[in-house]
Amino acid sequence: MEMQQFHYDNKIVKNFIYATMVWGVVGMLVGLLLAFMFLFPNLTDGISWLSFGRLRPLHTNAVIFAFVGNAIFAGVYYSTQRLLKARMFNDTLSKINFWGWQLIIVGAAITLPLGFTSTKEYAELEWPFDIAIALVWVIFGWNLIGTMLKRRQRHLYVAIWFYIATFVTVAVLHIFNSLELPVSALKSYSVYAGVQDALVQWWYGHNAVAFFLTTPFLGLMYYFVPKAANRPVYSYRLSIVHFWSLIFIYIWAGPHHLLYTALPEWAQNLGVAFSVMLLMPSWGGMINGLLTLRGAWDKVRTDPVLKFMVVAITGYGMATFEGPMLSLKNVNAIAHFTDWIIAHVHVGALAWNGFLTFGMIYYLVPKLFKTKLHSIGLANLHFWIGTLGIIMYALPMYVAGFTQASMWKQFNPDGTLTYGNFLETVTEIIPMYWMRAIGGTLYLTGMLILVFNIIATIRQGSKVEDELAEAAALERVTKKRTSNEGWHTWIERRPIQLTILATLAILVGGVVQIIPTIVIDSNIPTIASVKPYSPLELEGRDIYIREGCVSCHSQMIRPFRSEVERYGEYSKAGEYVYDHPFLWGSKRTGPDLHRIGGKYSDNWHFNHMYDPQSTSSGSIMPRYPWLITGSGSELDKSMTEKKMEAMVTLGVPYTDEEIANAQQSMTEQGSKIEENLHADPDFTKTYEADKKYAQENGEPFIEMKNREIVALIAYLQRLGTDIKVETAQN
Repeated sequence: MEMQQFHYDNKIVKNFIYATMVWGVVGMLVGLLLAFMFLFPNLTDGISWLSFGRLRPLHTNAVIFAFVGNAIFAGVYYSTQRLLKARMFNDTLSKINFWGWQLIIVGAAITLPLGFTSTKEYAELEWPFDIAIALVWVIFGWNLIGTMLKRRQRHLYVAIWFYIATFVTVAVLHIFNSLELPVSALKSYSVYAGVQDALVQWWYGHNAVAFFLTTPFLGLMYYFVPKAANRPVYSYRLSIVHFWSLIFIYIWAGPHHLLYTALPEWAQNLGVAFSVMLLMPSWGGMINGLLTLRGAWDKVRTDPVLKFMVVAITGYGMATFEGPMLSLKNVNAIAHFTDWIIAHVHVGALAWNGFLTFGMIYYLVPKLFKTKLHSIGLANLHFWIGTLGIIMYALPMYVAGFTQASMWKQFNPDGTLTYGNFLETVTEIIPMYWMRAIGGTLYLTGMLILVFNIIATIRQGSKVEDELAEAAALERVTKKRTSNEGWHTWIERRPIQLTILATLAILVGGVVQIIPTIVIDSNIPTIASVKPYSPLELEGRDIYIREGCVSCHSQMIRPFRSEVERYGEYSKAGEYVYDHPFLWGSKRTGPDLHRIGGKYSDNWHFNHMYDPQSTSSGSIMPRYPWLITGSGSELDKSMTEKKMEAMVTLGVPYTDEEIANAQQSMTEQGSKIEENLHADPDFTKTYEADKKYAQENGEPFIEMKNREIVALIAYLQRLGTDIKVETAQN
């Protein structure tokens, strides 16, 4: 048998590990800052690019795509080479993958705080970055599949199956969810509207969790847990069932994020059914991972790598039990829009993704640098601090979620809401927010301990970037399945066929759910009284998107007595037909806004945006002074006509006359709002003083009708007014 010598590429793995640590610290720091902003709303007072609404998507993108994403690439590049007994297909592709990914992350770190966002959860980056992500992802897949084709190991190990499913599914999800019509270099509108946009987004959003945060980590689990424990995987058959059932079922579960919304009932029920079924393959994987450690529990007690991995797998099991439970309608009715969901998400993120990443780094770095870990004691300290951080983060958020749900739904004997003022529910859970901030601080402290320990380990080790290896050449065998060969054994030596079958398995659910919703008009009944936004309202909506208001406010009133009493008539699918993108939201830090139009005066909205505490004592909403004062407050009207033309392309029925008269329309509507604002003597006094100051100092003065706050008020006053609105308590 011919033996061949070759070199593993360790440099690419090291680069991704370095990036994982750097972006992990950044992402967690931003998250901790956001946690403290719940306690000190004006912590970054007056700095637009450090406001909560703009930093929140930066945190999620930094943690998911920068920290976890780089960890995925590090683990995949290391394990793939060793499982296939081959260097990566092309070193140049590896470098493009690395540097392209880092440039995208840097672009996100710049543009998101500046307010350039599509506002679609986990897909906030604007269209140039979407294209870049697709290109870099294809390069990653090209490199991965190319390595399979030149491998020296005939059968593809289970970890490789999960890597293949990750590549094809993330590509499909990203491309279809990111279909948008560009208006400028950093502005676009989703090609989908309202209900359709919501379905596509959560088909993507849920499966970004499934196929970016789960399937690649399951592949890493199947490789690193047996390696660290020096034990074989518990069950080969269970891994087969786990893989195929998971990738087929997961893709159907997205609609469980939209229960009791305006999404068609049949789509909601499909999401529920498949979410419940998802428990079985998920727990099958957890059991396979934990039972791999049978006979190795003594090692678990002493080895920090295995400690991290055991807690990671346990966290995966907890999150994948809770997910199907939350998809049950009676449970979802309680949990949705509350901090319960925040707890659920972070159990998965902090325990499953975070701890498996930490365990992988502690395992890899000593091997890559041919040395021992600098300090086992520090690694163990990291483990216990991190575990305590997870507990102190998650448990208070569960309590906060239960508290919110209970208070929102309570009634007095006379039928009125017990807690009619939404702020009562906010002030009640402030102690839980303090505990979350402490838990987050502990978790970040553990991350900093890891960084120190790894740097010290690297310094004491040796630099081996091309590791010599040897393996037998792959002999040619028949492509056909032999008589004594199982069907899956045959598939395992056919990477192209495996990729095609995995693609077909994940496409079925998306096709069945999405195509009928988009193609069959009867699924989204129209309402004759619903009209497109005026030019000024359209500009105001874009400001609402830019400032990330959707992070804290929903625009979806569910058909519950408590919500109808609090907010007004429940939301209808036909009300959103001109919404590109949809803005239903996923959490209520503040009240729902779908029926806010006409509920308060223009002055109230003006004062609320300038100083929320002046209108709502105890509010934890930050101030937005840059919309009102300073040169940056001037509304940019230069793109309005182009925005309207883009909307026409997407099916919004603006006439040529409406587009031609957009500037005049904005002036007229803005002047009316300015006139309303002058009804407050304090406003007039301050406004005239500002005008006089500008004239005396030779500074340009922006008329109120041309400021961003007026456009935002126009949008807010429009919300929910296209149909008859029932009176509400709050």
